[in-house]
Amino acid sequence: MKLLVAALDSELQAFPAELPGFDRLVTGPGKLMAAVGLARALDARGADLYDEIVVVGTAGAVSDEVESGIYEVGAAIQHDVQDLDGVIGRHVSLPARVETDRDGVTIATGDIFVDDADAVARIRALGGVLVDMETFAFVWVAQQFGVPIRVLRVVSDRAQDGATQVWDDVVAACSAQLWDHLQREYAI
Repeated sequence: MKLLVAALDSELQAFPAELPGFDRLVTGPGKLMAAVGLARALDARGADLYDEIVVVGTAGAVSDEVESGIYEVGAAIQHDVQDLDGVIGRHVSLPARVETDRDGVTIATGDIFVDDADAVARIRALGGVLVDMETFAFVWVAQQFGVPIRVLRVVSDRAQDGATQVWDDVVAACSAQLWDHLQREYAI
């Protein structure tokens, strides 16, 4: 059994309500809601029930090399934390980077919707090519429970001025792209 996870219902709007072989979880946006939602689900249902967690959702592109499309995430960093020495991207108690055991891009996670050039520059300097609000938390929780995780993110915007309006307009199309991709990847 797999656990299909998204932060928002709108990211799953193209998906059927029932999907054979998958349980479904919507956590809410942001790192805290993602961490608590996934941890509660794994604890309540039993982490050993799942052979894989499959996260789907949207992300902003912060690299000029990233085109529109769906990306496999290989690692996640946090762009909205700093350690006791003031080093951005390093948390005081969490690892600086978590990995999914899959080849893929690095995503920068933070509890803000990135839509300005200054934030994009900071995230690029940390090594992120995509940005979202949940992936770091999802990967870290999955590791704590010992469940393999796969994260698929579709580019919804360029994380620049006006990205919040663009996201609202494109989330339905992004959901449809993710559903088509999942059907191919898992022979659904």
